[in-house]
Amino acid sequence: MHHDSRTVALPVLWTPGKRAPAPDHEKKEKCGVFGLWGHPRGARLSYLGLYAQQHRGQESAGIAVTSGERLSGLTGMGLVPEVFTARDLDELDAQGGKGAIGHNRYSTAGGSLACNAQPLLENYIGGQVALAHNGNLINADPLRRRFEESGHLFHTTSDTEVIIHLLASPQQQRTPDPVAATLRRLQGAFSLVFLFPDRIEACRDPWGWRPLVLGWVPPDAAATNPRGYPVVASETVALDVLGARFEREIEPGEIVTLSDEGVTSRRFADPAERGAMCVFEHVYFANPASNVFGQNVQATRERLGEALAREAPVEADFVTPMPDSGRSAANGYARASQLPYREAIVPNRYVGRTFIKPTHHERIAAVRLKLNVIADLVNGKRVIVVDDSIVRGTTTKAKMDQLRQAGAREIHLRISCPPIKHPCYFGVDFAERSQLIAHGRSPEDIRAFLGVDSLHYLSLRGLLSCMERPGAGYCTACYSGDYRLDPEHPVSEFQVEDEQMKMFG
Repeated sequence: MHHDSRTVALPVLWTPGKRAPAPDHEKKEKCGVFGLWGHPRGARLSYLGLYAQQHRGQESAGIAVTSGERLSGLTGMGLVPEVFTARDLDELDAQGGKGAIGHNRYSTAGGSLACNAQPLLENYIGGQVALAHNGNLINADPLRRRFEESGHLFHTTSDTEVIIHLLASPQQQRTPDPVAATLRRLQGAFSLVFLFPDRIEACRDPWGWRPLVLGWVPPDAAATNPRGYPVVASETVALDVLGARFEREIEPGEIVTLSDEGVTSRRFADPAERGAMCVFEHVYFANPASNVFGQNVQATRERLGEALAREAPVEADFVTPMPDSGRSAANGYARASQLPYREAIVPNRYVGRTFIKPTHHERIAAVRLKLNVIADLVNGKRVIVVDDSIVRGTTTKAKMDQLRQAGAREIHLRISCPPIKHPCYFGVDFAERSQLIAHGRSPEDIRAFLGVDSLHYLSLRGLLSCMERPGAGYCTACYSGDYRLDPEHPVSEFQVEDEQMKMFG
């Protein structure tokens, strides 16, 4: 397939040649997935669905399509409009026309390499398959090691490729339902979209870590189903951009099939006794316009700010957000505290990770370029700064220093989630414990390091009080250390013993 760097003739919200990925201190998650069945312009609509989910992954993007008999695909490094030209999308639609899946990637396992861009497209004994994965598998390494010891060749360093090797193994292929048998071998977080020549299979792990939703694109003259075209995506914002109607979440332990026969469902496992919906989706990751785990993200973040104001009131002149992630919670805090809301920190959206240099002074300069403090607003004032989280703390300190240098008389930092003390093994790129500022340090230690007059994190109880589903069903391991699965010793009730599986022989 021809590929060049020309501008895509579609709505483009970014200028080619000016890639601005997230700074290296930001939280990163793997990833965003999308799937659409039956639409003759599936690649074009997948492009839009991925664009709407660009916030979930900015390292690589890809689309795979099926004609009903053969799969084709294109992946590349960078943002969605960097990877695909209008000509690429036309060629994909010409080669497809039946179904399409797409993927945006941030690396949490395997690294930021071109070979790891998804969807992965492979030939195996059952034919062709393409796969897009959001999440992280904790038993990928031992499975991969066993496969490699028995002579299997891997083309990527991603944990996702293990899933395809499992699917292709003789033992899985001899079962009545190879996809279900494969999924029962996996431990960890996985919202998956498989593309086969004749269908899409959308699956969610039994713990429900990552979101995955089902909807319908409205019918047109070409539609054979009066309901339109079935679509799956990580977030409802991808449905919105297509004018699609949200139907429901895909349930933990469920496989939903999209095909010419319509939409069918089956289970590969019962939902886990203790669910693990990632609460950080609401704190930071998801698009504010999305409904995640049954509730709107923007409304939830405002609710977090309100809870924070109730827990940690303080006399001040106004509330200001840390752009952009603190804006929603700051609105809630200001409303609950009846204090003025003012945007005293303005982001420069043209500064990215590529500018940040290795020396300390250049890193500080990069922070100052990225966030400009309006001295006329903060000089001599008592300022409440609301942010969503603190991970390593170094860039937060630089921002607080900027405020102080601009003349802020008092700085009261409020964080709309608890301290992040533990790494995430289920799809979030949080640092090792030693790099997390809250690990082994008290809030007072952190306050002194940041140089602010007061610091308060929202309590775990306060956080969960803002969720509409029972708190026990959310994963809070990055705050509490309460892991649903032990990442060091993965054991699952859904796993069958290797000697019974005989897949490596």
